[in-house]
Amino acid sequence: MPLYEYAVILPDGSHGQTFEVLQRLGEQPLARHPETGEPVERIISTINGPMPPGDRIKGDISNKNLEKQGFTKYQKTSTGKYEKVLGDGPDLIRKEDHV
Repeated sequence: MPLYEYAVILPDGSHGQTFEVLQRLGEQPLARHPETGEPVERIISTINGPMPPGDRIKGDISNKNLEKQGFTKYQKTSTGKYEKVLGDGPDLIRKEDHV
């Protein structure tokens, strides 16, 4: 069963105290705090898990890896055009070509 996070809705509409509730996937979200009866809404929680180190992320978007995965990469020039750096596709993309 997923653990959902809820926040009490204060009179001004902002979020107050938060709490967690274990609920089945098919259950309706709570509308009121189970103990105080205050109005609540389910909120999106931050991810609590391991994140890859920064170098891993940079390695995943390296030119070598992008090309290996079949992506095309373009880089914006000082004139506002996009020149192909790697992959298939046109060598140049200009705004006036797509107006």
